Amino acid sequence: MKYASVLLALGCLVTAVYPQWLEATIQLDSGSAPYALCYNSRDNKVYCANIGANTVTVVDGATNAVITTFAVDSLPYALCYNSQDNKIYCANHYGHTVSVIDGAGDSVMTTLPAGRIPYDLCYNPQNNKVYCSSEGSDNVLVVDGASDTVMETITVGTTPEGLCYNLTSNKVYSANVASRTVTVIDGATNAVITSVGVGSNPHTFTLNTFNNKVYCANAFSSNVTVIDGVTDGVLATVMVEWWPRDLCYNDHDNKVYCVCQEDTGVFVIGGTTNTVVAHMATGYRPYGLCYNGQNNKVYCSNWATNTVSVIDGSTDSVIESIDVGQGPQTPVWNPIENRMYVANRNSSTISVLRDSGGGIEEIPKPHARSRKLEATVIRTVPAGAVAFDAMGRRVLSPKSGVYFVRDEGRGAGDAVPIRKVVIQK
Repeated sequence: MKYASVLLALGCLVTAVYPQWLEATIQLDSGSAPYALCYNSRDNKVYCANIGANTVTVVDGATNAVITTFAVDSLPYALCYNSQDNKIYCANHYGHTVSVIDGAGDSVMTTLPAGRIPYDLCYNPQNNKVYCSSEGSDNVLVVDGASDTVMETITVGTTPEGLCYNLTSNKVYSANVASRTVTVIDGATNAVITSVGVGSNPHTFTLNTFNNKVYCANAFSSNVTVIDGVTDGVLATVMVEWWPRDLCYNDHDNKVYCVCQEDTGVFVIGGTTNTVVAHMATGYRPYGLCYNGQNNKVYCSNWATNTVSVIDGSTDSVIESIDVGQGPQTPVWNPIENRMYVANRNSSTISVLRDSGGGIEEIPKPHARSRKLEATVIRTVPAGAVAFDAMGRRVLSPKSGVYFVRDEGRGAGDAVPIRKVVIQK
């Protein structure tokens, strides 16, 4: 197999205030059709699932060089990272399997049967489990992260697609498209807690870590359902536009961002008010979102205009539009290098965007009650505490970056059971 090459772009510093630019374009094999990305925080690597070639490409997070490309099953559709065991899981849509990849050796360790049309994956760091929704089998597969064996198959609603893990409540959420429900699963016991009625065609989630709320995008209802992470009751239904496609959470300002397929911008939902507080124009058919917790910026890929819009998380204004490849998918963030990666499906490339901003200035207030999770700058995780990244994945040896730390010794009644920190080494 021919290795892909890295074509360094002649990107330049656009402005002194908002230094965003296209740092590199990674050219993959013709017809690869890169689709899904995930980040390996232990080895500083980015993994890309190529639906056109039935392969996974591994990119060095420090150099942007392609390390290797290897075969998986048919139509690799979703990826997730197990930080505890340093493994990557790849859901193969038409292969009806999940490939388990060694994060150190970058090779397939084993392949698990996953029912008809495995769709999405998420990781439970508290119990070291991986969940895979099977769209054609109406169930969610539970995989033991240590042994890579199937622990259980949970019956959920009809046509499950998106999954989400709630670290605070140790619950897993499954969006069931055809039954218009969200199934809530106990992360410890794998038991179904309840089924929540939502809008039409629910398919993706994001989590508000401060208020313990789960947001579910309902494509055909043009709205977002807000679910209480404790009671599992519906708190609100927020109207947006046709086909909300993706969501992400800004933990610095307690906001949720939503893009809709037939809109030309981004809706901003207040994390406390459950109402739309802003709407900004980006490009036609915005596709995916990713939050940069280090510099408080949101990146929005725009499918039809082949651009990525960079949004200031404080002012909710578009500060830059960067040309990328054709058909950009959902971005992923590398917090160690402060880079954003975008897989361009129609041009078989990966765009690497660089942000050299200085980071967020915050005053350490570990017990303050505000609508923000305040960040404390530390050099190492305290004894007895556990660190998680922005996606809720446990990090055993965190490097420099932004994390959430939970003190295992605190009681349930303490004011701040989870706090945001910036680790600087």
